[in-house]
Amino acid sequence: MSDPICPLCNRPIPDGVPQSLHHLIPKLKGGKGGPVILLHDICHREIHATLSEAELARAYHQIEPLRSHPRLTKFIAWVAKRPPNFNSRVPGKRRPR
Repeated sequence: MSDPICPLCNRPIPDGVPQSLHHLIPKLKGGKGGPVILLHDICHREIHATLSEAELARAYHQIEPLRSHPRLTKFIAWVAKRPPNFNSRVPGKRRPR
C-alpha cells in the first residue's frame, strides 16, 4: 500500500511522520463532524499560523484556496524541496491580529 499524499504540499506522508487531520471548516465555526484532510503536521501548523479560524471558515475551507494563499504558496515551494519526513518548528503566529 502506498503512503497517503499531503494535499497541501503533494509530498507522501510515510508511516511514523508527524501528521494531523485538518478540519476544512474549523470546529469552532460549525465544522465539527465535517470534512477533514490528512496533512503533514508541519503543513497543518503553517495553515494555522497563517490564517485565523474566521478566515479559514469564510474563504479557505477547500484545498485549492489554501494552496493559492500567497504565504502558503511560498511555504509549499519551500517545503516541497524537503524529504517527506522533514519536520521543523513553525515560528509563533505571524499573522496580524
